[in-house]
Amino acid sequence: MIKIRPLLLLCLLSVPAVAQGPTASRPEEMKKLDFLVGKWSGEGWIQFGPGQRRTFRETEAVQLKVDGAIVLIDGLGKGNIPAQQEEVTVHTAFTVVSYDNKAMVFRWRAYRAGGDSIDTEAKVGDRSLEWGFHDERAGDIRFTIRLNEKGQWFEVGESSRDRTTWQKFFEMTLDRVK
Repeated sequence: MIKIRPLLLLCLLSVPAVAQGPTASRPEEMKKLDFLVGKWSGEGWIQFGPGQRRTFRETEAVQLKVDGAIVLIDGLGKGNIPAQQEEVTVHTAFTVVSYDNKAMVFRWRAYRAGGDSIDTEAKVGDRSLEWGFHDERAGDIRFTIRLNEKGQWFEVGESSRDRTTWQKFFEMTLDRVK
């Protein structure tokens, strides 16, 4: 009986590993986001209101997780506020992108400083990605990321009250550093 206990214990410990089965293959649609994977760095600007444009230095870290089933995007923009010498965070965001096989759409879940989150759909094209949402104060907001002819991450943020006329309030250009 004493010799059987270790064998029984070994068998019981191995059951969870067997029950998980082999890892699922990476969703084919998620491969369309491979153009963003890596570490990026560059500069941009954001308009907070009339006469309130702030420039910033940006870093973006984009990683595949869960065997490529999700993409994590971690962005941080830092800059100086006029009349202050110290560098401050201009914007920060963390995003989880996945593909919903049932609905056949990309899901974009972004988290911002202060605890706000945005859960929306994203459109993925050839080396491009667009996502947006509605803001009660600003109207419709959309962001478009494209790789430009130099292979740089070029992103534009725009707002619209009528979904016809768009005003640019954000732009950044990043180089891949890894």
